[in-house]
Amino acid sequence: MEDKSITETYKDTIFKKSIMAQEQAQQIVELFSRGGFEEFHARFVDVQQLMSCYRCAILEVETKFKVLDEQLSLLYERNPIDSITSRLKSPESIYEKVVRKHLPPGIESIEKNLCDIAGVRVVCSFVDDIYMLAQSFLRQDDVKLIQMKDYIKNPKPNGYRSLHLIVEVPIFLTDEKKMMRVEVQLRTIAMDLWASLEHKIYYKKEMNKLTAENAASQLSECARMCAELDSKMQNIRNYIDSN
Repeated sequence: MEDKSITETYKDTIFKKSIMAQEQAQQIVELFSRGGFEEFHARFVDVQQLMSCYRCAILEVETKFKVLDEQLSLLYERNPIDSITSRLKSPESIYEKVVRKHLPPGIESIEKNLCDIAGVRVVCSFVDDIYMLAQSFLRQDDVKLIQMKDYIKNPKPNGYRSLHLIVEVPIFLTDEKKMMRVEVQLRTIAMDLWASLEHKIYYKKEMNKLTAENAASQLSECARMCAELDSKMQNIRNYIDSN
């Protein structure tokens, strides 16, 4: 049997993605219906379109950061971005958050009240890269800042550090321009390492109060060590750049 052509492979990929999008939309419809939100049955196409819009918004934000990384790599002879990842909340997560926050049902409610359905994580090499990239990103005239939370200057009690931005970006559809919200997290490699391991340590773990307190204390110390590492690496790079 001959290998598939590039065109056929591409068509297969698009078809599979389309099926996945339909399945995800159907999941949301079923979940909200079980919760008493019958209107979602009649709005399957709207739900599917909404999730597609969030995926487009993710692509838009990812592209903006990739362009910045390309430009800044020429300017500074290094890439300030180590990696870019993204995620779209699952139907289960959307449903649970709507119920937990006692929000009214409906697509308009989701768009208005949930700001973290679409997320993009940008992992940088150094702390000053975070602020440089955030500033360059927010200077773009089609990016609207909704909210900024600086957990680098003001870490969470558990030691978590990152810069969070809630932004609105435009996506251009066949017949309209639509503003979509995306949560952007910018962090260093060290911050990302700590956050990833902290999640794995706690994920679906049940522990008594003493164990939880001891674990929290040790994780907080690890966060402090990561912050110290970031500071030292930043100082070393600054020293080298100035000599």
